[in-house]
Amino acid sequence: MSAPRNVVITDPPRAEAEHVEALARYGVATVHEAMGRTGYLGPGLRPVHLGSRIAGTAVTVLSWPGDNLMIHVAVEQCRPGDILVVTTTSPSTDGMFGDLFATALQHRGVRGLVINAGVRDVADLHAMGFPVWSAAVSAQGTVKATPGSVNVPVTIGGQTVRPGDVVVADDDGVLVVPRLDAAGAVVAAKARTDKEDATRAAFREGQLGLDRYGLRDQVKALGIEYLSADEYARRGDS
Repeated sequence: MSAPRNVVITDPPRAEAEHVEALARYGVATVHEAMGRTGYLGPGLRPVHLGSRIAGTAVTVLSWPGDNLMIHVAVEQCRPGDILVVTTTSPSTDGMFGDLFATALQHRGVRGLVINAGVRDVADLHAMGFPVWSAAVSAQGTVKATPGSVNVPVTIGGQTVRPGDVVVADDDGVLVVPRLDAAGAVVAAKARTDKEDATRAAFREGQLGLDRYGLRDQVKALGIEYLSADEYARRGDS
């Protein structure tokens, strides 16, 4: 039997809060690398304003393009610590979300919005301190007429976001960590951070990446030559 097309799931399991908080501290790039470069939702999602670093559990919304009815439906399903994740059944750049939605979500303790469509009221969102990552900014509004779904798996940037997964977002973009992988991601992110801290300390002392990463042999194997300016000029390559 096939699942109903338009549904609202009211009680999806969510990732553990301690894992969510830890992943927020590490940020998108570190967690992405630690997870084997998986989970990144792509460069099409950009922060509306710079300076936010958050993580939360996903409440997902699948909407019709140009229609924000299901965002209204989703607000009721949001809890403190969630991030609302919205996409549409086909590409859309309409401004589906603005300061009124943000006001309602802030009241419910929602940490931010990720939307594969447009937002508006950008100055107001910034003044409110409500972080948003979107595919577009557009004053074009929407209707409230078409059914969709809340808390079902959605796909953004080739990545599947399931309700209750961890969403990490900062100035580098947006990342999804599957709920059941969150604990392992924390361990891997810590290990990567420790390694980067050691490398940073070495660079501050003057060590070169060529030596730190053992790249000199690779440079040689690739046929890269070191020449003086006179040698380069004599070859006539300049």
